[in-house]
Amino acid sequence: MSSRPSNVLNASFPVDAFLPYMRDVSKCAQSLHELNLIWRLIESSARMNCPREAGAILPTMAATRARFHQLEEELVINLAREKLRNVHAALMTKSAYVIEIVVRNLFERTADVGFLATDGALCAFAAGLDADVHAMRQRLRAYRDKYTVYDQIIVLDLAGHVLVQLDQSQPVSRSDDALIARTLACDNYVETFRASDLCPGKRDALIYSRRLCHPETGAVVGVLCLCFAFEEEMARIFSTHRDPAGRSNMLLLDAGGSVIASADPGWMPLGTRVPVNHDATPRMMMSGGREYLVCTTGSAGYQGYPGPQGWQGQVMIPLDIAFGGVQASMLSGLDAGIADGLLVHARSFCPALFDIMGAADSTAETIRRVVWNGQVTSAQGAGSVSLKTVLEQISETGARSNTLFAESIHSLFDTVLAAGLHDAEYVTNLLVDLLDRNLYERANDCRWWALSPELQRLLAIPQPGAQDSAAMTHILATINGLYTVYACLFVYDRTGRIVASTGPGTDTMVDAATLQQVLALRSTQDYHVSPFAPSARYGNAPTYVYHAAIRNPLQASQILGGIGIVFDATPEFAAMLRGGIGDKPDTQAFFVDRRGTIIASTDPARPIGTTLDIDSALLALDNGESASRVVIDEGRYALLGCTVSHGYREFKVSDSYRADVIAVVLSSVGEVTRHAVAGIDVVAAFAPAGAQAEGPELATFFVGTALMAIAADQVREALPASRVAPISIGVGTGCGCLGIVPIAGTQPGMADDFVWVFDLAAVLSGTPSQQDSRSQVVVVRFGNRSIGLLVDQLHGVGRVAAQAVAGTPMVGQAIGNGLLVQQVFQANEGKLLIQMIDLAYLFKLLMAPAESAPEASSNVFALTDGSRHVHRINR
Repeated sequence: MSSRPSNVLNASFPVDAFLPYMRDVSKCAQSLHELNLIWRLIESSARMNCPREAGAILPTMAATRARFHQLEEELVINLAREKLRNVHAALMTKSAYVIEIVVRNLFERTADVGFLATDGALCAFAAGLDADVHAMRQRLRAYRDKYTVYDQIIVLDLAGHVLVQLDQSQPVSRSDDALIARTLACDNYVETFRASDLCPGKRDALIYSRRLCHPETGAVVGVLCLCFAFEEEMARIFSTHRDPAGRSNMLLLDAGGSVIASADPGWMPLGTRVPVNHDATPRMMMSGGREYLVCTTGSAGYQGYPGPQGWQGQVMIPLDIAFGGVQASMLSGLDAGIADGLLVHARSFCPALFDIMGAADSTAETIRRVVWNGQVTSAQGAGSVSLKTVLEQISETGARSNTLFAESIHSLFDTVLAAGLHDAEYVTNLLVDLLDRNLYERANDCRWWALSPELQRLLAIPQPGAQDSAAMTHILATINGLYTVYACLFVYDRTGRIVASTGPGTDTMVDAATLQQVLALRSTQDYHVSPFAPSARYGNAPTYVYHAAIRNPLQASQILGGIGIVFDATPEFAAMLRGGIGDKPDTQAFFVDRRGTIIASTDPARPIGTTLDIDSALLALDNGESASRVVIDEGRYALLGCTVSHGYREFKVSDSYRADVIAVVLSSVGEVTRHAVAGIDVVAAFAPAGAQAEGPELATFFVGTALMAIAADQVREALPASRVAPISIGVGTGCGCLGIVPIAGTQPGMADDFVWVFDLAAVLSGTPSQQDSRSQVVVVRFGNRSIGLLVDQLHGVGRVAAQAVAGTPMVGQAIGNGLLVQQVFQANEGKLLIQMIDLAYLFKLLMAPAESAPEASSNVFALTDGSRHVHRINR
C-alpha cells in the first residue's frame, strides 16, 4: 500500500524509546495494560470462588490472558512501528527529492555554459574582434531573459579583467578567483560553490564557467561565467515541497554536513553543522540540544552528471512533534465495503495488521467460547452463582477488550492507509514539478538557439545551397550533442521548407498551422509548442515540438523562418515516472492531459494515447492542486494520488502558454472481493438477568446468518474448528463429514475420545461453510452417542422470554416428515428467529449411513497416536 521498505524496522524495534513521543499510542498501551490487570483479577476470582465449577475453563482463561498480553505487546509495538515508519519514509522521500531536483536543474546549467561558450558573437567579443560592450550586454540580457535562473553573467579575459558583466549593480573590474586559472586549463565546464569576488555580497556563489576560444584560430581568449540564482532556486524548492505546517526543516548540505541551504534559516542557519543519517533505519539524533529524526540522501546523478561533490538532501523533524498533529481519519470517508475489501488484502500491504487482526479475532472467539461453554455448564445445573458471576465478568471484559482492540486495529489501519495515500499524492507533486522544470528548459532552448548569428546569417541567404544547409546541420548537431533530451533539431525557412535537420524525417515541410503560429510570434521572448501528438520527426510517435522564429539580424521584425526542437518525450517522461515511483511494488505512474489521455505511462497495458479512467472531478482540479483517494481500478483496489501541473517560474504562469498535465500514481492493493471482513451481528436474544423466562434453555449459534439452537442439556462443549483432523474412515463425506475432533475423556485419567465432525451448513443447505477464525465445533450428544457440528460462530446460552415462544411448532409436526428444524422461536420482540434443530432426526440422518454399512458393525473405531494410548471414535 505504501512505499515503505520492509527492512526499515526489524523485530528489535526499541518501542520504549519512541513511545513517550507518541501520545495516542501511549494512551492505547495504558488502556490495554489496565485490561490485562482486569483479566488477572477475573482469573484469580474464579480460582478462589468457584475452583471446581471453573476448573474446565481456567486453563483456557489463563491461555487467553497470556494471548491477550502478547497481543497487547504486538499491537503497541506495531502501532509505534507504523507511525515511525510513516514519518521516516516521508522524510526519506523528501530528502531524496531535494537533491534530485537540484541535480536535475544543475545538469541543465552544465549544458548551458557549454553551448553559450561556443556562441560566435561571444567568442568574437572575447577575442577583441568586436568591442561593442553595450551590444554584448544586450545579447547577454536576451540570454538571461530566457534562462531566468541566472542572476549574473560575466566575461573575463585571460588575466581576469572583466570585459562585460550583465548585472552592473555591483560592478566588478577584475577577479583573482582561482576558478579562472582552473577554467582556462580545462576543456570542460568548471563548477564552483563558495564565496567569490565575482559575486560580491554573496555568502556563497554557484558559478559555472568555461573557457572561450577565438572563432578563427581556436586559441583560448577568455572565460565565461554563469552565476546561478542559488538562493532563489532553493527557496522555490522549499516552498513547493516543504511540510506546510513547518514541523520539519528541509536542508541542502555540503560534503561535511554543513547547511548550505535551509527552508528555515532562523531554525537552522547557513553554516550549521548537523548530524546526517544515510541509513534506512530511523534513529534519534541530537542537534542543538534537541532530539530529531533525520534522513539524508546523496546524489545518484542525472544523465552522467553527478552533481556538486558531496551535496546531500536532508530533512529533520524534532521527535517531540514528529508524531503529533491532528490527522483526519481516512477510513471515515470510505465506503464500508471498500474498507472491508482493503482489509481482505491486509497481508500484502501490512502483514503486522493482518496478523493482529487474525489474533484478535481468534482471541475474541476464544473468550466467546469460554463464556458459552461455561453457560452450557450452568444450564446443565453444574454451575454456581459464583460461576455465573465470573462468566458475566469474562463476557463484559471480553466486550471491552474487543472494542479496544477494534479501535486500535482501526487506528493502525488508518495510519497505514493515510501513509499510502499521502505518499501517492506527494509523488505526483514531485512529478509535475519535474515535468514543468524540464519543459521550461525546452522553451528556453528553442528561443535562444533561434538567436544564433550563424543560423540567422545562413537562413538570410535568398536561396541557401547544399553547403549552407550542411553548415546549419553542423550547428544543430553540435547543439544536439550537448542537449541529449532532444530527438531532433531542424530549421525551416519562411515557406515552411525544412532546410537542415539532425535526424531523418518523412516530412520536408512544416505543417501550415504551425508555420502560421511561428510567423505570428511577436518577439524573441515568444515561442510556440505543438500539441502532444504524433510527429514525423519523431518516428510518428507523440511528443512536443518547440518552435521559435529565426529573425533577420539587421531587421528583427522580419522573420526568416524558424527552428523546431523535438523533445525525446518517450524515454524522458518514462524516466521521470520511474524515478518518482522507484521500485514500489504494484505501482504505476502516468502523465495525462485534462481529458485523461495518457501522455506517458509505466503500465504497458495502458500505453500512450489511451485514456486513463479516473474521476472527472480529478481532471478538473485547479492548477497546483493535489488529491488522493481509494479507488477501484480495473477490478482492483488501489490508492490514487494526483497533482495538476502549476508551471515553473514564468513557464505556464505568465508566458501565455497553457498545456496542463496531471500526474497520477496508482498503487494496487488487491483484487476486489465480495467477501468482506465483517462479523455476524450478534444481537440480544435471551431474557435479561432476573427476568421471568419459561422457555427452554437454548445453546445458540450461527450457521451463515441464520441463528440456530440446540437444547443446552444436549451440548457437551464447543471447540475451535482448527482442531478438526481430516479423516475418512468409517463415515462417508456425502453428509458433510469433515473428519474428527478430540474431546475430553468421560472418566478421570482416560485418554481423549474422538467424535466425527459434520459441516452443519452443508447438511442444511448443501453449501459448505466458509471457515475462518470464528468457526467452531459444537459437540452434541443424543443418548450415548456424540458428534461435532461445524458452525460459523457461537452466540449464547439462555432462556427465551415466555412471550417470545411460538405457541405451536412453526415448522414441521413430526420427526418422520424429514425436517431438521422442528420449531422456530421468536425473540427480541419478534425481530429475531431462532431455529431449533431436532437432534434425534439429525443423528438419524448423519449416523444411519455409517451404521448400515457392512464395515460398521462396531460402534467404536480404534485409533493410535504413536503412543501407547488407544483412542475411541464415538459414532
